[in-house]
Parts: sequence; structure tokens; C-alpha cells
Amino acid sequence: MKNYPNVMIFDHPLIQHKVAILRDERTGMKQFRELVEEITTLMAFESMRDVQTVPVMVKTPLEVTEQRMVPEKSIVIVPILRAGLGMVNGIHTLFPTAKVGHIGMYRDEETLEPHEYYCKLPDGIEEKTVFVVDPMLATGGSAVDAINALKARGCKKIKFMSIIGAPEGVSKVAEAHPDVMIYVSTLDRELNENGYILPGLGDAGDRLFGTK
Repeated sequence: MKNYPNVMIFDHPLIQHKVAILRDERTGMKQFRELVEEITTLMAFESMRDVQTVPVMVKTPLEVTEQRMVPEKSIVIVPILRAGLGMVNGIHTLFPTAKVGHIGMYRDEETLEPHEYYCKLPDGIEEKTVFVVDPMLATGGSAVDAINALKARGCKKIKFMSIIGAPEGVSKVAEAHPDVMIYVSTLDRELNENGYILPGLGDAGDRLFGTK
């Protein structure tokens, strides 16, 4: 895969350790969900490096000093349903007042093309920094369409976060939305003929919620 200026692939030993456990078919639902949240928190720390801050005055026990804080209503999390829900708490750990919107996408099993079936977003989202989250970035179709939907509603500051990415999907999103920063914890080898990531970790939604 070529290098894209809007793509960051994490190369951190702690994330690698957690992803290894996440992949293991013996990892149960509870631990899987916890690992998704922990990896998301580690990624969110870096992805929030350039979020907006404002000056505030703080009184310490010794004096008044000017500090900087992230405005409480400046961030929105938008999970792509349903697996993206597993990443929401990971960001809330760092920014618990962030509002949450939802975009529902399903993939046609024959064409592998995504289709939107649900979209509910907080008022004023066009003025916020929006974090679109989905654990698996496979073909990239759902991510591209979700970002298109947000842009159509006036969103200008969008970031995309995924735990496992395939080169095909990362490239597709990076080229379709060069103005969107893409954060992926681990880049996998390829997609198989059914559009699943290899080596991957199976269906993230099923493993998060105990379904098949």
C-alpha cells in the first residue's frame, strides 16, 4: 500500500499486544469488548492531538493561571452500526461529555456495496469535530459512504478510526476523502474473496455482542 499523508498506522507495542489477544478465537465476548475499548482509548489519545482548545482561567491553591481546555460540546462520536458501538466507550473514557450520533450501514452480501439504513446525529454537528468509528475497515465502502453522509450534512472536521484495516479499504477511504485523517491501529495483509480481512479477527460485531 502506498503512503498517504492522511493515514496514520499505529506501531505501538501495547496496541500490538492487545490486538494479538483480540484476534485469538479463544477470547470471550467480555474480554473482546474490553480490549476494543482499551485500544480505542490508546488511539484516541493520539487522534485528539490537534482538537480545538480554548483558554480558561484556573485558580490553584497559590495563584490564578491561564490554562487550555477542550470545550465540552466540541466533539461528537459517530459509530457505524453496529460494531462501531464497541468503540464509543473508549473515546468516552477520555472525553465523557462527547455526544454520540449513529449511522447504520449494511453490506450487500453479493455486491459488497454498502447501503445506509439509519442516520441520527446531534444538533449542531456541523460545527463539531466528528470521530467516525468502526473496528474493521475492510472494503472501505461503508466508511466512505458514512463520511459522505456527514459531509452532506455540513460536517467539515472529520476523523476516522478503525482497529483493523485492510490495504484495500484504507486506500479507498484515503483517496475518497483526502481531507479526513484516518487512524488505524493495525494494517492487515488483504481481503479474501468474500471481503473479509485476513488474518483479521472474524466478525467484530458478532464477537462484541455474542451473535452469529
